[in-house]
Amino acid sequence: MNTIRKEIAATLALSWPIVLTNVAVNFMTTTDVMFMGRLSPEALAAGALGFNIYIPPLLFCIGVVSAAAPLAAERLGADLHDVAGVRTVGHQALLSALLLCLPFWVLFWNTEAILHALGEPPALAALAGTYMRGLQWALLPALLYMAARSTLAALNRVRPVLVAGLLAVAANALLNYALVFGHFGLPALGVFGSGLATTLSQALMFALLVGYSLLDPHLRPHRLMTSRWRFDRRAFVALWRLGGPIGFFIALEVATFACSALAMGLIGAPQLEAHTVALNIAATAFMVPLGLGMAATVRVGHAFGARDPAGVSRAGWTAFAMMLAFVFASALTMALAPRLLISAFLDIDDPRNAASLGFALAFVRVAAIFQLADGAQAALSNMLRGVQDSRVPLAIALLGYWGIGVPVGFSLAFLTPLGGLGLWVGLATGLTAVALMLLFRWRAKERIGFRMA
Repeated sequence: MNTIRKEIAATLALSWPIVLTNVAVNFMTTTDVMFMGRLSPEALAAGALGFNIYIPPLLFCIGVVSAAAPLAAERLGADLHDVAGVRTVGHQALLSALLLCLPFWVLFWNTEAILHALGEPPALAALAGTYMRGLQWALLPALLYMAARSTLAALNRVRPVLVAGLLAVAANALLNYALVFGHFGLPALGVFGSGLATTLSQALMFALLVGYSLLDPHLRPHRLMTSRWRFDRRAFVALWRLGGPIGFFIALEVATFACSALAMGLIGAPQLEAHTVALNIAATAFMVPLGLGMAATVRVGHAFGARDPAGVSRAGWTAFAMMLAFVFASALTMALAPRLLISAFLDIDDPRNAASLGFALAFVRVAAIFQLADGAQAALSNMLRGVQDSRVPLAIALLGYWGIGVPVGFSLAFLTPLGGLGLWVGLATGLTAVALMLLFRWRAKERIGFRMA
């Protein structure tokens, strides 16, 4: 029991700054949504379309560079003083961030044409393209920040990451206020200003981590930022071998939600607006299970590097149990107070929002139901990453999200009167299928001692 208490304390110490950082970074996007919602319903819908083009590539890239966390954690678990090894892993993640941006910048530049090809209304497609012209440049600082953050997490240096995230959120809100509506003598740039605000805020986040790495005496010997970023073929291949499937896993999940948003645009603007609001509420709650999962990756990775299967199991199940406690509370809040949550995004007393409000209430109630499955798949996938298992989870994601969730959701949305609500039922079905399959995978790995026997 004392060992379990120590594991809980260690997981909490590592996870709470990660959780708050996740909430802060997610709130940056939420801030954009809030300001665009105040600008006009059309701006909110266009921002949602643009963001759903942006988010799957972003999260694929984050998945690749975040593989630095379990790889660096394994090296530290095997040798606590392996400074050079951790630096090598971190540099491969930073170099990968640079390489990943180039092809996706080309993709984002053509957002309007992509949305036209998908059949979205021309006016919304044009406005979404304008938003993306400001947002797309955020990709580089966001990935550099995530690469540095993943390495720092393995070193248990997560509080500066939190401070950088909180300062960036405040900056993003201020910049949105100034650039969207034209305050402090700046021009009113509308949706473009919102995207630009996020780019500048992401750049600030990474700059703060660079500055911290120069000041912290614990980090100075690692010279993660201050030394030349050297390419190491073996470490680079290891990062991509683990991170590539992680990136595709995350992208498959998020692409499911993005595809649903695009489908909502075909169903109707009020349902798209409601979907955007409900998804932001669910995504904010999801930051806690995600943070616990990321902490589990590091804790499991340390035990995995130390060749301690009992420690791996203990670290994983501790984070999983903590996740369950939270998602029960978040689901209860969504079920009992949906109007209060929605009021942060929509003026619920404005008659113009009546249709969107009705749909949002229904969507948030479904989101409450799938909180358990969403939290479980986040925790389990991160636990498996800690033992460097990413290829089978990728196959699970492909089957669960696109073999089950998307067909169910689209069938219910377009072949029954459920409409947008059917898409949300499909999302819940896919998440549940993935969570159950990941649970079976973890138990199978556990039974063979995580291949340590």
